[in-house]
Amino acid sequence: MDIVILAVVIAVVVLGALGGLIVGSRRKKQLPPPPPAAPDITAPPAEPHVGDEAETPREEPRRTIEEVDLPDGSAPVVVEEPPAEAPEIEIPEPTAGRLVRLRTRLSRSQNALGKGLLTLLSREHLDEDTWEEIEDTLLTADVGVQPTQELVERLRERVKVLGTRTPEELRTLLREELVTLVGPDMDRAVKTEPEDRKPGIVMVVGVNGTGKTTTTGKLARVLVADGQSVVLGAADTFRAAAADQLQTWGERVGAHTVRGPEGGDPASVAFDAVKEGKEMGANVVLIDTAGRLHTKTGLMDELGKVKRVVEKQAPVDEVLLVLDATTGQNGLVQARVFAEVVDITGIVLTKLDGTAKGGIVVAVQRELGVPVKLVGLGEGADDLAPFEPEAFVDALIGE
Repeated sequence: MDIVILAVVIAVVVLGALGGLIVGSRRKKQLPPPPPAAPDITAPPAEPHVGDEAETPREEPRRTIEEVDLPDGSAPVVVEEPPAEAPEIEIPEPTAGRLVRLRTRLSRSQNALGKGLLTLLSREHLDEDTWEEIEDTLLTADVGVQPTQELVERLRERVKVLGTRTPEELRTLLREELVTLVGPDMDRAVKTEPEDRKPGIVMVVGVNGTGKTTTTGKLARVLVADGQSVVLGAADTFRAAAADQLQTWGERVGAHTVRGPEGGDPASVAFDAVKEGKEMGANVVLIDTAGRLHTKTGLMDELGKVKRVVEKQAPVDEVLLVLDATTGQNGLVQARVFAEVVDITGIVLTKLDGTAKGGIVVAVQRELGVPVKLVGLGEGADDLAPFEPEAFVDALIGE
């Protein structure tokens, strides 16, 4: 009996051992791969301790009071900023003969008129159709109806008397008649030097977009080039940055600019400009007025107010109307309205080097009965020139 029990126990132990081996082998096969090694993390620096936990301070070299440089009580050192550089004063180009020097630029866009007339007059037979073409050429060039008719009549008579017509004779004939039409005897001097007082006062007026402020700045250069001292009045208080623009022009030639707050009373600025011009002993005060539509009655009346306020101190010597030469006949409408509000004494034609037609010089003079005194022939600072009829006609008919 004892032997049987012992055998059963041994069998159970053997079976248990075999079962353990089988389970262990299965577990080894199903175990996941070991996790990757954790990265080394640097521990943050320990926070400083206070009180009982504070560390014993380390010995460090220290300077005594004798070794420390103390301030001697003198004034503190002030670092001065370099002064702002004043704009360099330019010396404008002399105005004498300026239009002659700009003749090539003028003739680029104006030759069509002169060459067209010379070509028509050079025909062997000048019949009625040819004379009508000559009239059309003049009208297309904005000369105007009445001046065109007068010129054609004079040309008819002179060609008939001349008989044979060589190219040189025709050129001379046409030049003489065009100079007569433009008006060589008109007084084209800009009145800036009244005999009984200083300064001379010039108002510059015109519609929006004609280049009025730029023309005022260029006119200042013309006057400075002729040896006159100038004060600029920035009475265009409506257009943003108009005063800045005018002041920049003035600084380039050393002209003082009087300005007021944006949107302020333009008559007040004009009054102050004349007052300062008197105090400074300037030769000329140029007043740049705000551009305005000729169809706006209120704005035009305000222009008359500016002139009346200025004349409480001294008479206005010149009122220059700036016209865009490219607007043609529309410019004559503008000129008419301005002449009703202020007494226009002279015309400034800008953009005469572009698509403008030379005949506008004749038309606007006939319309207002006042001369063209200055012409703008480009974007350069010195491209504003006193108008000279002979040089202008020479540019029209070319070499």
